[in-house]
Amino acid sequence: MIPNLTPDIALAERLFEELRAATHDGVGITREAYGPGERKAHEIVRAAADALGLESRHDPVGNLLMTLPGSDRAAKRIVLGSHLDSVRSGGNYDGAAGVLAGLAAVAGMKRAGFVPGCDVTVAALRAEEAGAWFPTSYPGSRAALGLLKPAELATKRMDSGRTLAEHMREEGFDPGFVEQGGRTFSAVDTAAFLELHIEQGPVLDAEGVPVGIVTGIPGSRRLRAARVLGEYNHSGATPRKYRRDAAIALAELAHRVDERWALLEAEGHALVCTFCVLATTVEAGFTKIAGEAVFQLDVRSVNPHSVDELMETLYDVVPEIEARRGVRFELGAETSSRAAPMDAGVQAGLKRAAMDLGVKHLAMASGGGHDAAAFVQAGIPAGMIFVRNQNGSHNPNEAMRMEDFAAACAVVTRWAAETAQ
Repeated sequence: MIPNLTPDIALAERLFEELRAATHDGVGITREAYGPGERKAHEIVRAAADALGLESRHDPVGNLLMTLPGSDRAAKRIVLGSHLDSVRSGGNYDGAAGVLAGLAAVAGMKRAGFVPGCDVTVAALRAEEAGAWFPTSYPGSRAALGLLKPAELATKRMDSGRTLAEHMREEGFDPGFVEQGGRTFSAVDTAAFLELHIEQGPVLDAEGVPVGIVTGIPGSRRLRAARVLGEYNHSGATPRKYRRDAAIALAELAHRVDERWALLEAEGHALVCTFCVLATTVEAGFTKIAGEAVFQLDVRSVNPHSVDELMETLYDVVPEIEARRGVRFELGAETSSRAAPMDAGVQAGLKRAAMDLGVKHLAMASGGGHDAAAFVQAGIPAGMIFVRNQNGSHNPNEAMRMEDFAAACAVVTRWAAETAQ
């Protein structure tokens, strides 16, 4: 029988304020991956864990593990957590909410004198926002799971020009752990991973629902450095039939891909497509026809078939536009990530906990990537719970309400207590 456990929301509120004060950059929050901002956040959270009497340590690559011991120390542990780094001038809740929810849950257990059947570990994972700092996905959690390739240690942080390995060493950690194939978490010692996160889109707020139970994390196919090559020419003296206009060719491509996206949605496909960059180059001027244009494309869905359908449209359309407009597309290397479905058992447990507590909730796919995807890839059952959030994320105006956070924390606490029996 699970007692009526109440997460320590006051502790989380205090820590949110400490994190904000320590890492505010004058505009928003900046907690650089493997840098001073992330280090300050880890120091604040570890001090709170130590004050609670948790067993705290950093693993060799810098992930912070804060453990409430269970009655059976040999049993597979439950891990709750997320990340503490941020994008530059971002918000205070993205990532940190998941770590503080874990601390609030185990603090509530300790306050009630509840001893779980297995260890419950709160994890503050490093460098989830790697896309803002290092061009690689989830290096902190993937390093802990034995999934980070040694070659990725040579990846350079975009602002400093120094490698991931150098930044790890500078923070006092050991990239050799990756080179030697070390693991902090595996399916042998970890029963499940649960990540609470603010929703990064408008769905929960628009629907009037405080909590989302995530069904899956999307996979993606991306073009990061594509361009269209045409011919610079005089904008007034060159008739239409003699133009090789890179800007118009790129605009046509974007329009054709967007039309195909709309058709796929009408057929029942759930996906998103974003031309993150769509621009002429600095050589273009007011009296010039654009001889070059550049673009970045990001296509995501939980269903890989949906992503493939849209990307095939792009590859079909490109030769048509080249032939008609006299341009050449250089699409560059394509990168991709695999979709990560959340564990059905974890989803069911979260739904049951929400229903028992009377917390209104909605099943939904994630729009963005999260550390939970790395745990799925490593064969560890994983789940996610979203908290309603106003004003999106990756900006200073994140506005998660504490009553919504408290409701989600209650679900996390109940799920963790039931799972850890």
